[in-house]
Amino acid sequence: MEPRLRDNLRVVFVLIFFSAGSSEHDLDWKFCGRWRHGKAPLMLDVNLTPGCSNILVLANRSSLSINGQITAQCRRSDMISLRKFGLESQEETQFCLYWEPLLDQLKLQLVHKKKVREENLIICQPARIQGNCCTDLSQGPNTEIAAHGIKDGMVNKDFITDKIMTAYSFQGDPIKCKKLCDQQSQGSSSVTMASDTVRMSRAQHHCALSSEVEMKEDSTGYNVTAPATRGVSTEITTTVYLPPALKRAAKLGSKVVCTFFKNNSLFQDSHKHRILDDVVEITVENEVIINLSEPVRIGFHHDKMQSRRCVSWDTRTDPFQVNWLEDGCKTEEKGAKYTECLCNHLTYFTVLVQMKPRPVRHLLALTAITSLGCAVSVISCVALIVYLCRKSKRSKEHSVPIHFGLAASLVLLNLLFFLTGVLANVGGESVCPWVGAGLHYALLSSFTWMGIEVFHTFWLVYMVFIPPPKPYVWNLVGFVLPALPIIILAAIGDIYGVRKVVPSDDVSNPYLMCWMKENHEALLAHYFTTMTILVVLVFSGIVMLFLVYKEIRTRDEWKQNRVAFLSIWGLSCLFGTTWGLTFLDFGPLSDFVLFLSCILNSFQGFFLMLRFCIVDWIRKQAGGSGLGSTSTGSTRQHMLQPQEKS
Repeated sequence: MEPRLRDNLRVVFVLIFFSAGSSEHDLDWKFCGRWRHGKAPLMLDVNLTPGCSNILVLANRSSLSINGQITAQCRRSDMISLRKFGLESQEETQFCLYWEPLLDQLKLQLVHKKKVREENLIICQPARIQGNCCTDLSQGPNTEIAAHGIKDGMVNKDFITDKIMTAYSFQGDPIKCKKLCDQQSQGSSSVTMASDTVRMSRAQHHCALSSEVEMKEDSTGYNVTAPATRGVSTEITTTVYLPPALKRAAKLGSKVVCTFFKNNSLFQDSHKHRILDDVVEITVENEVIINLSEPVRIGFHHDKMQSRRCVSWDTRTDPFQVNWLEDGCKTEEKGAKYTECLCNHLTYFTVLVQMKPRPVRHLLALTAITSLGCAVSVISCVALIVYLCRKSKRSKEHSVPIHFGLAASLVLLNLLFFLTGVLANVGGESVCPWVGAGLHYALLSSFTWMGIEVFHTFWLVYMVFIPPPKPYVWNLVGFVLPALPIIILAAIGDIYGVRKVVPSDDVSNPYLMCWMKENHEALLAHYFTTMTILVVLVFSGIVMLFLVYKEIRTRDEWKQNRVAFLSIWGLSCLFGTTWGLTFLDFGPLSDFVLFLSCILNSFQGFFLMLRFCIVDWIRKQAGGSGLGSTSTGSTRQHMLQPQEKS
């Protein structure tokens, strides 16, 4: 045997030997598959008891079951309806079951394909480190193949089978949690948790450390500091103050446990918001503590941020899904890097960070300008509607119904936008879903009518001898078509409601309005409806302005600068090209663009009325000459006079 080959074999043997002799244990476990089920109501059956023997995952036509003994202290026996997730509408559901022994944490993730959404069900809530942990789950015997069950079973990244099995069994081994925690602290293994897109690095900590306090009757309160973790700097820690009122509220016990979690992806919900990496759980064994006369104080250190709010997860109301709420907590911002939470109950606590949308600068000034602009636009558009109604009796122009539709949609848009803040503060979630849907409809309808103005102008310039569509066609497109996406979004649900706009100078006092909510579904709806239509509108409007300019720039009347300017400006009001400033809100001129966009768009109704007045004025000044016409100020006005006579 050649020396080089012999040396290579020796290296391989040594690597195999050390790998086989490794004492590392699994810090987490993930089992995924596709649940083939029927379209009947679906249930989740959970039956877990403390111990370390095995876990059994079963599935049939109507239920997914998780049974066994792998937890240290979690005991769960529940039948959970999955109806609210709408999984019955699909033939199979992708799912993943996550287990973290150091936290005694078990989570089920269900993926709704049609809604492109993940639903996380917390089967066992995270807890402090225990005595024994159940880890190193290995696959046991599987059951027979069936029409309904689990397809494409996979453990971590190891594929098992593509056959449909009714059950999978896994056996675990007990190990001292302290040993497993030491292994993790040494950074000997990486962890994947929550989803394929959320990965915990070696520097992050699974061991949830806790401190116990025995309260006494004559105590004046207790200060608790997060225990130090080996190898981690202790300069910045989370602190808890337990008031004397907690002892009086606790009837059955006097021992308070404060558990400090770090970088637990379970608590993060990227669809709605982001929270700090630090989460604190405060409990009194076998007791529910609420409505304390003196609040518990939790101090969080963090990086510099502008918008932050103290929140808690009420596990009694939402035991299976993490739901961060502000109820019962007050936020005190003590500097840019420290927040203190004052809460009157015990549960999980953290700080919610509103990173997006970013806080709005000059919100008060922008709100004042918008309110004034909307009020003026409503009055102007109503006057314009009256003007068009009178003119329509003396003129048979095809463009009058289009102008009428645009003015009517702008009246609704500006009226709802003017009232949205008042309605959000008065009616809240009971009113805002309706108002938000109405505001979205009015916006889409306005954009559609602006698009109709663009199309009608193109028709007049390039299709002179072909009669335009009847008015009822424009009404169907301008008023009925925008209602279809609104009805679909309303049927999906959780799209419209109260929206908070945070001012940069006072993040604790947000402006409330009725609009789309701040969640994943609403964001997708915004981009696929509002932004898509706006992009098409602005692009087509700019192209149409160029085509009109190219068509009539050689006419004698365009040699008058005022006529050329007023014509382009007037068509811009009709085409809605000023809404394109929305895409320029970045860079050093961001504030200027924001104010300019606010003025032009909120006063659009006024500018539209002003355009018609100027067109009439120009016609009267011309005294019926080449600049005059019988136009009522339509897109066929004086610049398109030769086509008018066709």
